Amino acid sequence: MSGWRRRPFSRGAANANMLPHYKTLAQLMTTKYQDAFEQIALGTVDMLPEGEMLPRLAAAQRDNRPLRIKLGMDPTAPDLHLGHTVLLHKARQFQDLGHRLLFVIGDFTAMIGDPTGKSVTRKALSREEVVANAATYRRQVFKILDPERTEVMFNSEWLGALRPEELIQIAARYTVARMLERDDFNKRYNANQPIAIHEFLYPLLQGYDSVAIKADVELGGTDQRFNLLVGRELQREYGQKPQLVLTMPILEGLDGVQKMSKSLGNFIAVEDAPAEMFGKVMSISDTLMWRYYALLSRVPAAAQARLQEEAASGARNPRDIKLDLAGELVGRFHDAAAAQAAHAAFLARFQRHETPEDLPLQAIKLSEAPRLGQLLVQVHLAASTSEAMRKMKEGAVRVDGERVVDSAMILALDAVYLLQFGKRHFARVALQKGE
Repeated sequence: MSGWRRRPFSRGAANANMLPHYKTLAQLMTTKYQDAFEQIALGTVDMLPEGEMLPRLAAAQRDNRPLRIKLGMDPTAPDLHLGHTVLLHKARQFQDLGHRLLFVIGDFTAMIGDPTGKSVTRKALSREEVVANAATYRRQVFKILDPERTEVMFNSEWLGALRPEELIQIAARYTVARMLERDDFNKRYNANQPIAIHEFLYPLLQGYDSVAIKADVELGGTDQRFNLLVGRELQREYGQKPQLVLTMPILEGLDGVQKMSKSLGNFIAVEDAPAEMFGKVMSISDTLMWRYYALLSRVPAAAQARLQEEAASGARNPRDIKLDLAGELVGRFHDAAAAQAAHAAFLARFQRHETPEDLPLQAIKLSEAPRLGQLLVQVHLAASTSEAMRKMKEGAVRVDGERVVDSAMILALDAVYLLQFGKRHFARVALQKGE
């Protein structure tokens, strides 16, 4: 959105640029209100309009009127990943403070497809795909959310009931000029790349969700900032008190570059098996580990700062700190016993073979599942398929720590593998379906 520059994220600072202003307001409030606000502020990028969140929280607590917190997710894939949980954890904080979460499953909007962050029109999903994906969301979100303070809604309930004239009335409340302020639309327009009319409808329909459910606060990632602000404008147009907007940082995927996404193969799914989840966390770089701590861990910010100091001084090995993070996340989404078993299995499988630390993740798009020998050549571990097959016969090739002698072995797509060729040559790859 033009005129806006993202502020650097700092969990420990808790929006240091904004807090002095809020603290001035907080002098008029009780300590209880301040504590609630600072808990909500921790880790956020934006709370808009600035200066309004604390009074809104205080009024809700004083009047015993829980806020209606909106969090929408389109079921574009069957698996929620850890990137989604950044918002789910913030939603749980609101719930723990007594507020009510309106979890909107965008089964209608998923069939349109939000092009946020894309340079081309996003492919829309079929009704069957959306329904199948949505069925898994209800189960997964309650690994974090409080069921007693959650209303699960499907936006097809109100969007699917709109008559054509009602949709036109919604569209009449926003201009093309305002829509082109959205960064991805603006870039495509200036580059003479096509923008379909239905793509302009997506922010309007997401915004109308807020009208339909009378949201007080909407949560979203920084890439959703424009859409969330559209919700405020539409609520004002329909005579409602505009919602507040809270954005959270986008979590990078295993490659440490692009945002976590199943389509990119750089994700950790909420329902990954314990050993797979543990191994994926251990695959991230030592630098990216601190980002994961900041956005996913429940270790207090002060304790995280001490861990960074210990790692920098050499008092603790970053690998051991990463082991703690992997155990924490597996324990949260499975249980303590599963975390302990995954920890032991990881040490037995990988440390024994001296796996190098900070091994980068290579994302590889393939039209079909590859044979292991072909993949070894593609990632430059073997000079030829004949060398790859010879090494396999010698027992010098391992996949995820297990020796492979079958030269015809085929690896699955949409999976992450650790490849070992001989004693000292390794590659970590994410195989993705693509051309």
